[in-house]
Amino acid sequence: MFGLLGPNGAGKTTLMRILAGLLEPTAGTVTLDGEDIVRHPEKVWARLGYLPQEFGFYPHLTGEAMLVHLLRLKGVWVPHGTRRLARDLLDRVNLGSAANRKVKTYSGGMRQRLGLAQAIAGDPRLIIVDEPTAGLDPEERLRFYHLLAGMARERIVLLSTHIVEDVAVLCSRFAVIDAGRLVAVTSPTAARKAIAGQIWEGTIPAKDAGQLQEHYQITRTILVEGTQRVRIYLPEGTPPAGFQPVEPTLEDAYFVLISRQRAEREAAA
Repeated sequence: MFGLLGPNGAGKTTLMRILAGLLEPTAGTVTLDGEDIVRHPEKVWARLGYLPQEFGFYPHLTGEAMLVHLLRLKGVWVPHGTRRLARDLLDRVNLGSAANRKVKTYSGGMRQRLGLAQAIAGDPRLIIVDEPTAGLDPEERLRFYHLLAGMARERIVLLSTHIVEDVAVLCSRFAVIDAGRLVAVTSPTAARKAIAGQIWEGTIPAKDAGQLQEHYQITRTILVEGTQRVRIYLPEGTPPAGFQPVEPTLEDAYFVLISRQRAEREAAA
């Protein structure tokens, strides 16, 4: 599983649509198993499972009927029949018990799992999931993590997200993009190790937050029992009074990578 991490508007969805053969790039190449899928997007379609950021369903259909419809549109055929396949897929994403419920009664997480069921139909070589956990509650997000990790054992899964936790939990390697530019390709462990000893944490009054931000790079602010716990990135120099060194998180590393890229872009401009 490979992660693509970046802020909203960074270009993640545009890249996903190019990789899925839905959008033609102005330049560059994309290959899958040696096939040029920019010139021949049909080469990827037969081997692709795609869960876009916004997936539309017919609310009046049951989950099973909706999936059967999607499988027919996708051209998936199996000897034992499309309806039996739909049932099997719903079981795989833990929706078997809700197969006869109308989609309009599904929660956000259930709809995402229904979208994943159509994405894995036909045993695709590549699965692209775009912002799959956005808006999910913690329980649904954890369930989705397990589903995606299971899919990645047998195929390529490309996960696009702006949620750092998604990458920290699921991906052994990831890329960071911002404003359509590649910032880094690394691993969660390497990204954290690169800033080891450079993250400090302390408690400050809320009124001092603005002043602190003028002199230090703040990676995260957490409100704890009415006081602010602040983490700062300090590659050199003296930390504020009361701040202690802490182990960096992937969120700290992500902030540092994005901030560095934006500073270089502003300097060049």
